[in-house]
Amino acid sequence: MIPSHWEKVFETSFQHRAEIAREYLEQQGISAVIINKQDSSYHFGKCELYVPVKDAIIAKTIIVNEISFG
Repeated sequence: MIPSHWEKVFETSFQHRAEIAREYLEQQGISAVIINKQDSSYHFGKCELYVPVKDAIIAKTIIVNEISFG
């Protein structure tokens, strides 16, 4: 369970995308953690990226506008 002072800002089926987003946010000074909810055998499920609630709006903006998985 995630503490109430963290908010989910990104969700993906690809763990490497969650890692890229986490690393980019941390380079911008925003703490971020990944919760991996994927099944280890079959790789279905999601990876979720959480940041402190106080940073959630800016983190979402950064993810949408500055990170490309092209």
